[in-house]
Amino acid sequence: MLKGKKIIIGITASIAAYKIPLLVRLLKKAGAEVQIIITSTAKDFVTPLTLSTLSGNPVLSEMYDKQDGTWNSHVDLGLWADLLLIAPASANTMGKMAHGIADNLLLTTYLSARSHVMIAPAMDLDMYKHPTTKQNMDLLRSFGHQIIEPTEGELASGLCGAGRMEEPEELFNIIQEFFKKKTKLSGKKVLVSAGPTYEAIDPVRFIGNHSSGKMGFAIADELADRGAEVTLVCGPVNMQCKHESIERIDVVSAHEMFERCTTAYQKMDIGIMAAAIADFTPANVADQKIKKGDTTPEISLKPTKDVLKEMGAQKKENQLLIGFALETNDEVANALKKLHKKNLDLIVLNSLQDAGAGFQHATNQVSLIDRDEHIQAFELKDKSEVAKDIVNRIEQLLS
Repeated sequence: MLKGKKIIIGITASIAAYKIPLLVRLLKKAGAEVQIIITSTAKDFVTPLTLSTLSGNPVLSEMYDKQDGTWNSHVDLGLWADLLLIAPASANTMGKMAHGIADNLLLTTYLSARSHVMIAPAMDLDMYKHPTTKQNMDLLRSFGHQIIEPTEGELASGLCGAGRMEEPEELFNIIQEFFKKKTKLSGKKVLVSAGPTYEAIDPVRFIGNHSSGKMGFAIADELADRGAEVTLVCGPVNMQCKHESIERIDVVSAHEMFERCTTAYQKMDIGIMAAAIADFTPANVADQKIKKGDTTPEISLKPTKDVLKEMGAQKKENQLLIGFALETNDEVANALKKLHKKNLDLIVLNSLQDAGAGFQHATNQVSLIDRDEHIQAFELKDKSEVAKDIVNRIEQLLS
């Protein structure tokens, strides 16, 4: 859910700053990119070295580096972030935020941020209850910011009451829930196909291909990461889904793939057909194993039902359909032909001419082509990263 998400954590002067390293570790483990901006007085409570080591990025504090004059652009930071979390947020910083005072890098970044803003206050009991603090928090809420209310408990002053910043684990859960709700795919029903099909010749032999299913499984996992309800129809593969929420349907033949996918698609918002389905199947299947003899048996083939064409024919206005084209020559021309002939919204093109692309590899190199014949080409990447590119494009189509 957090993979690739860009999160700025702004740390202000509060004893609760000691909790932030654990939050950073949780976010990084979940795949988020974390940039920390710390106020000068907050450095007395948690060291930039600790935060830099855990986040993997230099900790920013000043508008510019006084030694070499490098400018830390609050504008670029504000545009970069998917989320700005200020934690702990002192009464002083919240007062400045509420009234547009920008006298440090964190506050100038806050005023430049276009992302959602979360604020986790931390202060002593009487400061938290003071009318000016409450007024400032109400004003910040009116801006659309999310206040993560502090909990009650023993405070650094020795008093007991409200003012404790929420624990790192709960802050992490709140961030996860935000991104889960935020994605355009949350709650969308998506059908994904993956892997090969095996077309029986006799009880022990079959016609198949080299598809591993890695690309389809990566797409299914990425969709589930973003809150989609995924149904995965897969041929014979030696792979497991990372998400227990994915409904997996195992099939063997092209006929089974046709029946399962065309039926399931009727109830789906999106169909993504990454499976390498056989175009031909034996016309006659032997009941018993064909023995090796003096003559070579002839195998007559017949076309399989075209799953993608049938899904394109039944596609409704509110549905999306994405296909794949693995080509060896005239790649773009063949992909465009398939895109229009089968009524697709997007086609994912890859070529066996590209080293590291296609079947069995952990990597792939694709181009995405939409109905307007706009081509978006990507470099060779791990299939999990390719899946992210594909799903990003689908989110754009949903817009």
